Amino acid sequence: MKFFIDTANLSDIEEAQALGVLDGVTTNPSLMAKEGITGETNILAHYKKICNIVEGDVSAEVISTDFEGMVKEGEALAALHPQIVVKLPMIAAGVKACKYFSDKGIRTNVTLVFSVGQALLAAKAGATYVSPFIGRLDDISTDGLNLIAEIRQVYDNYAFDTQILAASVRHTMHVIDCAKIGSDVMTGPLSSITGLLKHPLTDSGLAKFLEDYKKGN
Repeated sequence: MKFFIDTANLSDIEEAQALGVLDGVTTNPSLMAKEGITGETNILAHYKKICNIVEGDVSAEVISTDFEGMVKEGEALAALHPQIVVKLPMIAAGVKACKYFSDKGIRTNVTLVFSVGQALLAAKAGATYVSPFIGRLDDISTDGLNLIAEIRQVYDNYAFDTQILAASVRHTMHVIDCAKIGSDVMTGPLSSITGLLKHPLTDSGLAKFLEDYKKGN
């Protein structure tokens, strides 16, 4: 399973990259705003900074809701850097734009997916990634992980190449559960990745090893 980090914070991206397990980055206008990055020029420059840190795919989101606007924005984003993946909303215009970009060899990430039907449409349109938001489904007492499992079954049934990108991952158990049910990618905060490092027996075992070593010196 690929590990993406869902942020626009350069320090977090650098830390995840330094760990040696980072495969890519996802961002959105809200995450940009959280870092104080506003205005088209600044946002585009920030995407380039992210691409210079990581070696993998970087999802950059359009803000238009009409087909023509998505195409214009998406083409500009794709031209920024070879690592850019154009992020499109799961609406009719977004599916249409996904097909347009797919036919032109431009990679896409269809986001805000909350049903198997939406994921099926994205795959039919040639999406590179489809992003089900599991955390937001959990927030409304719906099983987000079950959605991942159902999409996995449908994609396997028809050998779709579209990768399932589990988005809105909130914590480490989300990561583990997504890996168990066959998600191709997860994206979440740095804490969801570094949390995998932690186990009390690792800490206590290392402390004992170091203590015993000191006794012999």
